[in-house]
Amino acid sequence: MSDENSNILVYLTGHGGDGFLKFQDTEEMNALELSDVFQQMHEKKRYNEIFFMIDTCQAGSMVLPIKSPNIIGVGSSSVGQDSLSHHGDHEIGVYVIDRFTYFTLEFLEKIRPDSRATLSQLFKIYSTADIRSTPQYSNLKLFKTRKPGDVLITDFFGSVRQTVVFDEGAGIVTLNRTVERTVEREVDSNSDNVVLELVSQLPF
Repeated sequence: MSDENSNILVYLTGHGGDGFLKFQDTEEMNALELSDVFQQMHEKKRYNEIFFMIDTCQAGSMVLPIKSPNIIGVGSSSVGQDSLSHHGDHEIGVYVIDRFTYFTLEFLEKIRPDSRATLSQLFKIYSTADIRSTPQYSNLKLFKTRKPGDVLITDFFGSVRQTVVFDEGAGIVTLNRTVERTVEREVDSNSDNVVLELVSQLPF
């Protein structure tokens, strides 16, 4: 469950159009529904920051309606533009990745867990010559906590977590590994001890 301290990545891709995204050609989400989801998350304090990416035709129409604070959104294409594929698989006869996603992955594959690369650096790779469309961004003034140049890629795509090591034991009780059948230890009725049952199905 996310809370007010959570940084969340939302990445959507599929067929879309002006103000909607389709899922497997059976269901769709429109821009107002998506914007409302983000607003409810804000009101319920379900995030600290959100990085929203969407790769679909006319992706900008899904990004522009977002009005909730502390959300950076980027779409692969502006309103009225298609989001084009990069290459296909000749054996199965379909395109396998769009240009926006291809160049995003190419950038991310060079990122190490301790990288200092920022969202601004990611945005610079989205050239019209490469992705064959014009990326559309959300209103960056709504991202009030910091500037894109201060937001690390690893704040959303993974990082090295701090690990706390304790010297004292964790109080783990080990069980007899030779048990092959159910064993009951009877206790005196005046004792506070609980009857223990060990069954042979336990993964000793």
